[in-house]
Amino acid sequence: MEEAIIKVRDLAKAYRVGLREQKSETLSGALVSWLKSPIKNYTRLRNLSRIDSDSKDDDIHWAVNDVSFDVNRGDVLGIIGRNGAGKSTLLKLLSRITEPTKGSIEIQGRVASLLEVGTGFSPDLTGRENTYLNGTILGMTRKEVDRKFDEIVAFSGVEKFIDTPVKRYSSGMKVRLGFAVAAFLDPDILILDEVLAVGDAEFQKKCLGKMQDVADQQGRTVLFVSHNMTAVQSLCTRAVWLQDGGIAAAGPVTTVVNDYLRLFSTSNLKQSWAINAAPGNDEAKLLSATIHKHEDRETFQPGEAVEMEFQFLNIGINRQARYDITFHLIDEMSNTVFVGTTVFENIEEQINGVFKAKVKIPEHILHEGTYTVGRLIFLRNKGRVVYEHKDVLSFEIINTAQDLGRIGKKEGIIKPRLNWQIQLHND
Repeated sequence: MEEAIIKVRDLAKAYRVGLREQKSETLSGALVSWLKSPIKNYTRLRNLSRIDSDSKDDDIHWAVNDVSFDVNRGDVLGIIGRNGAGKSTLLKLLSRITEPTKGSIEIQGRVASLLEVGTGFSPDLTGRENTYLNGTILGMTRKEVDRKFDEIVAFSGVEKFIDTPVKRYSSGMKVRLGFAVAAFLDPDILILDEVLAVGDAEFQKKCLGKMQDVADQQGRTVLFVSHNMTAVQSLCTRAVWLQDGGIAAAGPVTTVVNDYLRLFSTSNLKQSWAINAAPGNDEAKLLSATIHKHEDRETFQPGEAVEMEFQFLNIGINRQARYDITFHLIDEMSNTVFVGTTVFENIEEQINGVFKAKVKIPEHILHEGTYTVGRLIFLRNKGRVVYEHKDVLSFEIINTAQDLGRIGKKEGIIKPRLNWQIQLHND
């Protein structure tokens, strides 16, 4: 039987937020408000530290509400959700940085957490002093920290500055040392918020590798918050999805992540219209634009081909003409990735009727990211723009494969798989 090392029951955390002061529109209203202000101010001061467990007042915000789950020894739990869902608040509650408004948390073992840049460090102490201070807080003896100290310094890469006050460290240096201290001081439970995005690519790779080692080889429990679904799926066995302070889903990491991506996908894979409602003009109507799903998924994975289909209706002229389609593919940074066109294809002339075109973006071309068909243009005789429709389709390419990749900005606009020829010559 698996042993639960963390038990969370009916956990909730509420904060009192400021409200805009109501202003009176009349002189009599202002006078009444002035007379009532001492009572109002007294009531506010009295209620600052008192929040009822079922309060629904406008100035009460429930950052975490009615959360219950167990974490077994050796689990790697990913906690996902959009900004403001309550992820960081939950980690602060588990780290005992803040007290819950209601509910209970049972934790067995030592907890090390890295929640924000510089968390747990005294700015006036040196890196060396902070390392020993954190070890003491975890209940370790000086000899135990001595045995780990060289590994911590080597992993963090701050050897030259280890005797410099931490307040003079850059944010990247603080994160590197903070992660090394948290990971190497042998906690039973390691809690990590998404602070790894501060580090460079090389250090991110080291951190992810160390997290895998802590979980797989050392059998420790890890709670990991991240917006990077690749890292979550690679490192975690289970996931909890938070939404509006509560649990939207919990279970195997692949199932939870796929449900999360499906709900918050920005993809717009199909638009179609009846002829009398179709966008266009007196010469052409756009009947439909479609991106065909891959394996019934709303998103694509890197390396997959993307098939698109467009249908226009020619109207307004009664003579033979050649028609073409051109589209501009735009990425999330507003870069024009490429322009696709039928202009170079052998196409017969047409009078009036439906013009249907299919196109496939080949495999191993596009990078991870969000793409939009920013401009869809219907042309006559290779030059005249008959109709242009903007932002007609969009799709996402998300890396959910079991490789760590890199956390942070992607490199390059496209990601083609090139054909290489390798020659090896032995001496």
